[in-house]
Amino acid sequence: MHAPATREPRDRGALCIWRRIAMRGYVKIIPVTLALLLPLGPACAEDIANYGNDPFLQVSSRIAGCPEPAGPRVSEAEWRREAHHRIEQGNHCWTEGRCRLANAFQYDKEIAESLQRRLRTLATIMPAWQDSTLWITVRGRWLTVQGCVRPGFAVAPFLHALREVADVEKVVDQTTASPARGVPYVSYAPGGPERGQPASVAPPARR
Repeated sequence: MHAPATREPRDRGALCIWRRIAMRGYVKIIPVTLALLLPLGPACAEDIANYGNDPFLQVSSRIAGCPEPAGPRVSEAEWRREAHHRIEQGNHCWTEGRCRLANAFQYDKEIAESLQRRLRTLATIMPAWQDSTLWITVRGRWLTVQGCVRPGFAVAPFLHALREVADVEKVVDQTTASPARGVPYVSYAPGGPERGQPASVAPPARR
């Protein structure tokens, strides 16, 4: 089983680093220097990170050139926008009687561990799934499967097998057998996700 996909983007140069430091007020900087740094905004793409610590696993890697998804990695601004919704989403599970724990996100670490055990079992009884390049995000009891599979691969039985992992509520399929035509998810790019791709993996509000 592959290690969790935790790679984060690299800084895009010393000027971008100093701009972030200056804008956040960590150091005093003379006005002339600040004026030179501010126009760098469009060129200094904002770093993205997995602020919610959602389990994000690369589980196979046999198809070369499959675009890596951004997964749960977002910009700080996007995270701030999502935070309130995330709290509400997690709590709804409890108030609606669908969770034994107080918040849906409290299940995710245990689900990720159970998922890896399930995949090891599937490697024996359904070995074809390994001939792929896949990442799985665990978020609020939902599994989002992203990446590339071989043409003709029976995706539905594989997703059904993942749905049987304890406490998983839903499995979202964002895989493709023709990555050259585009992928059904936001691709990872240093400094931020590539734009022009479909929307993020965040599950819609569940009420």
